[in-house]
This record gives sequence, C-alpha cells and structure tokens, in this order.
Amino acid sequence: MPNTQQLNDLTIQVRRDILRMVHKVNSGHPGGSLGCAEFMVAMYNSIMDRKPGFDMDGIGKDLFFLSNGHISPVFYSVLARVGYFPVEELSTFRLINSRLQGHPTTHEGLPGVRIASGSLGQGMSVALGAAQAKKLNGDNHLVYSLHGDGELQEGQNWEAIMYASAKKVDNIIATVDLNGQQIDGATDDVLPMGSIKAKFEAFGWIVLEIEEGNDIDAILNGMAEAKSKTGQGKPVCVLLKTIMGHGVDFMMYTHAWHGKAPNDEQLAIGLAQNPETLGDY
Repeated sequence: MPNTQQLNDLTIQVRRDILRMVHKVNSGHPGGSLGCAEFMVAMYNSIMDRKPGFDMDGIGKDLFFLSNGHISPVFYSVLARVGYFPVEELSTFRLINSRLQGHPTTHEGLPGVRIASGSLGQGMSVALGAAQAKKLNGDNHLVYSLHGDGELQEGQNWEAIMYASAKKVDNIIATVDLNGQQIDGATDDVLPMGSIKAKFEAFGWIVLEIEEGNDIDAILNGMAEAKSKTGQGKPVCVLLKTIMGHGVDFMMYTHAWHGKAPNDEQLAIGLAQNPETLGDY
C-alpha cells in the first residue's frame, strides 16, 4: 500500500492532469476537481478494496459512485493513474467521440465508470441501490459515494437519505465535499442549508467530519473511522471539509473557478506550483 509521500506525489500529478485537461479544451471544472484530489487519490489507492479488473456487477469488491459528475477531471485522472485505462487517453478529455466527456457516461464503456452522472442529486439513490444489491448478494463489501455540498440543495437527495436510514442501509459511506462553494457563489449565499451534520443526524445517519479534507493522513484516518462505523444498522456520512481549487493559489477559496479553464499564463503558474512527480501524458 502506498505511503503518505507516494500519495501526495500522486496528488500533485493528478492536479497537473486536471489543469492540463481543462486548459486544452478551454472547458471543464477545475475548482472542485482540485479540491477533491487528495480524497480521490486516497480512495483508489488506500481506502477501497478494488481488486484487479472492472465489471459492472462489482461483486466481491468495494464500489464508488461519483454523484457530482462535473468534477470528472479528477475522476478520470485518478482512474487512469491507477490503471483503469491508459494515461495518454486523458488528452482526449471533452473531445468529440472521446470516452472522457465533461460528465462521466457509461455508453462508451469507460472502465471505472458505473453510472452517468452530472445530473445533480441522483448519485445517492444509485449508490443506495448498489448497497442493497450487495446485501441481497451476501457481499460484505462497501459502497462509497461522493457528493457536492451545493448538490444537497436538490430534493431527491433527501428522499434517498431518509430511505437509507429507514431501510438500515449500513454498508454505505456517503462523503460530502464541504467546500462552501457552488457555480453561482458561496452555498450560504445561494441557498443556505444550515447544519448539514444536524440534518443527516436528524435523518438517522452516523455523521463524521474530516476537518482537513486536503490532508492525506486526515483523510485516511477519517475514512478508517467511517469504515469502523458500518454494519451498525445506520448509513454513514462523512463531511469532508475541502478548499475549492486547492493547490493552485489563485483558484482557492472562490467559486470563480468552479467551471472556468485557465489560460496559457495561468496554466503555467498552476503547473509551477505543482512540479511534475510521475510524468505528464
């Protein structure tokens, strides 16, 4: 299993991938992707029991569902860097006929992608269905999902959240990227949601918080604790407190980079702040 330094090195390379992918086509969502880089690297390299190969059934392995599909750059980069498809394919991001569209899709058969996502609010429902299927199959592996905090403004989430506790779906860990930003501004300005922790707890979930959501060790420790809470009759939620645009100073703490690509000069600055570690595609 990779050590912390190796995971940090991979995170830096993933940031470079994100910046280069979005810059090339002048389109995409770098802010949330950069903010979730440590989490995604940790998930696919240390936290999940993935096993070699990919199939849609996923029996005998942990599953991951990306609900906030617009952060596809970080998803694609991590999938490629752990071997689901060639790293060189990242250069086709958002091009016509590419398997790497702006929101992940399934019709092109990209290994690692189990659902088409990006229509916000739907990932929780799908993840819960997969978790219940594992129970029916006698499969003791876990289902993980990732959601945006602004995404929780979609009502379908709360139907699913209510369902999960009512049906005692205790083999799921749903993580919320709590960066406080969405496309039009701060979440508290667009539609304040109050205490997300209190809401999940009121809906019958076990809730944990990772205060340093851009720190590999904090993520590893927090997710290990989350795994220890599964199987207790309640679903588990992790509130991951990240920084939008983390690792590129001019992109941090602002919604402005939710869905904007860097120009040539900005790309150079961002890459200089994240020196190459494993080799660009």
